[in-house]
Amino acid sequence: MAFLRSAVRRMVSAVRSPPAPICRTSTRSYSSEPTREKGVPYEKTLKQQDQASTGPSKPLPRSADVVVIGGGSLGCQTIYHLAKMGVTNVVLLERDRLTAGTTWHTAGLLWQLRPSDVEVELLAHTRNVISKDLEEETGLHTGWIQNGGLFIASNKQRLDEYKRLMSLGKVYGIESHVLSPAETKDLYPLMNVDDLYGTLYVPKDGTMDPAGTCTTLTRAASARGATVIENCRVTGIQVRTDDLGVKRVKAVETPHGTIETPCVVNCAGVWATKLGEMAGVKVPLVAMHHAYVVTERIEGIKNMPNVRDHDASVYLRLQGDALSVGGYEHNPIFWDEVSDKFAFSLFDLDWDVFMQHIDGAINRVPVLEQTGIKSTVCGPESFTADHKPLMGEAPEVRGFFLGCGFNSAGMMLGGGCGRELAHWIIHGRPEKDMYGYDIRRFHNSLTDNQRWIRERSHESYSNFGFIQALSPR
Repeated sequence: MAFLRSAVRRMVSAVRSPPAPICRTSTRSYSSEPTREKGVPYEKTLKQQDQASTGPSKPLPRSADVVVIGGGSLGCQTIYHLAKMGVTNVVLLERDRLTAGTTWHTAGLLWQLRPSDVEVELLAHTRNVISKDLEEETGLHTGWIQNGGLFIASNKQRLDEYKRLMSLGKVYGIESHVLSPAETKDLYPLMNVDDLYGTLYVPKDGTMDPAGTCTTLTRAASARGATVIENCRVTGIQVRTDDLGVKRVKAVETPHGTIETPCVVNCAGVWATKLGEMAGVKVPLVAMHHAYVVTERIEGIKNMPNVRDHDASVYLRLQGDALSVGGYEHNPIFWDEVSDKFAFSLFDLDWDVFMQHIDGAINRVPVLEQTGIKSTVCGPESFTADHKPLMGEAPEVRGFFLGCGFNSAGMMLGGGCGRELAHWIIHGRPEKDMYGYDIRRFHNSLTDNQRWIRERSHESYSNFGFIQALSPR
């Protein structure tokens, strides 16, 4: 088994390709079939693709108050919160199985502290739902793991920022501690602290399990009367024009029947643009490859906190007695032709792109230099021009709501955003100040400019690792 440092050297020298366990033969391609790589996380979920039935899992109702399209994190959170707020005649349609597309392969990290007070509140609600509410309601464990989180400060500016985040956390009752390099070493013995100014430690950060979370959310929603239908793709959205000339959602079309509804929620992830086109709604997001690698077993890593090094643009996520290593590349790969057949599938990892994370990871946890790679995970994710989600009612069509473009943060923002979206649908406005997420922030001339959307999305993705923790001064 090749080691991480060996992979880097091979990529830099370009003498020969890495061995099969490190990199597959093709670089910028995808398969419409599920990956068969040994050791890929959620292997059970991958196998379910072969067992998918040809028809919907339940009969379609003739009408619904709300139809949520997409069974990922946002779709499941939205239907759960709608049902919890009393909207029980609500249907979730998933074209394959729950978590298909992006959610199933997400790293599932939850960091409670961000520079925005609204985002801190959204994250806090997600954590409460996943770690407490759902288990109390259903008696089922969602897969939440509270192992804590460490933000790395390798310069004084970053440490000062983390001190401000700690102060913000105190306002919201979030426990956090700024640690010295020596204290960080005591907490995380495998970490190299020679180049650190300090770290921010949040003991109640953790990791979510996509399958466990979405399954429990839909069970809780179904218990309140909501209907979850898998294996049912949407083929069209009917729009009518009322007496005042206003376009409104009328119905959702599928190969198995039509559901009359005044409200559709687009939670289709990288497929959200195609879904929007069915109703004449512009959805300004782009699809990109987003990846991480899973290491072999590491002695002494069990129970360690998750790590985020913003300056190195890398994260280290605990996965049992191994680590998942990922980040945000400066030269990400776009997925220009989004396939409708892509469900529980993965792209081949392009090591020319991903290798920039390796040095940062090895510098932070030197034992990785002698650790093998068990598997690679590279899947589709949707990104926006300002690295903020797309939410709210579309200006073009009344009753067409968006909950997409979450920039790889759909799991951790899902609970808070699902609640706000449900409130938006029921009351006509969100409860919190969600202007930064509102789809209306994009002027029509900008949503028409696909080149601008692509270039800005590229820029925001590339810079996200560095800027996401910096608050305005």
